[in-house]
Amino acid sequence: MLDRNVSPKGQRLNISPKLLWLAAAIVLIIIIAGTSLFVVDQTEQSVVLRLGRFNRTVGPGLQFKLPLGIEQNFNVPTQRILNMTFGFRADRPGVSSTFAVGDFPEESIMLTGDLNIIDVEWIIQYRISDPRAWLFNVREKETTIRDISQSVLNKLVGDLAILDVIGPERTNIEFMAQRDMQQSFNQYGLGITITTVRLRNIVPPKGEVQDAFEDVNKAIQDMNRLVNEGKEQYNRAIPRAQGEAAQLIQQAEGYSSQRINTARGDVARFVSILEAYKTSEDVTRTRLYIETMEEVFSNIDSTIIIDKKLDNFLPLQSIQQRSEGGGQ
Repeated sequence: MLDRNVSPKGQRLNISPKLLWLAAAIVLIIIIAGTSLFVVDQTEQSVVLRLGRFNRTVGPGLQFKLPLGIEQNFNVPTQRILNMTFGFRADRPGVSSTFAVGDFPEESIMLTGDLNIIDVEWIIQYRISDPRAWLFNVREKETTIRDISQSVLNKLVGDLAILDVIGPERTNIEFMAQRDMQQSFNQYGLGITITTVRLRNIVPPKGEVQDAFEDVNKAIQDMNRLVNEGKEQYNRAIPRAQGEAAQLIQQAEGYSSQRINTARGDVARFVSILEAYKTSEDVTRTRLYIETMEEVFSNIDSTIIIDKKLDNFLPLQSIQQRSEGGGQ
């Protein structure tokens, strides 16, 4: 019978039972410590299960759990933005997201509302907001996300004409896709929040159809360029015309004010003459007559007036001399 206290060389080993118990205790402590402590990263949350059932969710840092498999932890990256691509894959080694086009046409080929075929590639970005729901509510998470995303985008594209999808409705499609996907994910209890839906590339299928639509897009771009040039010309011409119009209006208003003031002055002078006439009618009448005649004949060097009866004879020469002599 083999004696365990005997060494291979036949020398007897004296091992104290206390030493054995101490070694066993140290090993047990190491096992307990190794199975009861775990670290949660700053970008993660950890779900803790006790005997296979959900117990709690803990945050970043050094955390404790019951050892020996009584409690288990699952770290979930709740603070990371996760990407999922449709119609292409950019996460393969050596493949650039800029040039990886049309790798998965079964995801991107769609039928528009006017019965045209179009190739739509898109990207969704999401964040895990409920780690418990993410771990336990849905088994095939990536498949579910892909199926829902494709269903939503196919529905939106199928309600629009191809030119609307390529052009003015692009931003609206992204907004409605994010809203509808989020509603579906909430119904399934995936525990994620959609942060971005971005249409990456929208083109008709390759071939003559794509060439024709490229011509259409070029025509649309030329139209937009001409419209922008027209708006630029409009923005230059209209303010200048408005300035000229305002200047003409100001000149007209100034002329109107001048005429009105002149008319008011004439009226005031006429009123003053009328009041003087009422005070002394004969003198005023004679003065007005003389002033009028002076104004009429002021540029005539010599004047001959022949009146048969001499009833209306007026010594104009003496009046002219008086006016030249300063009223003497």
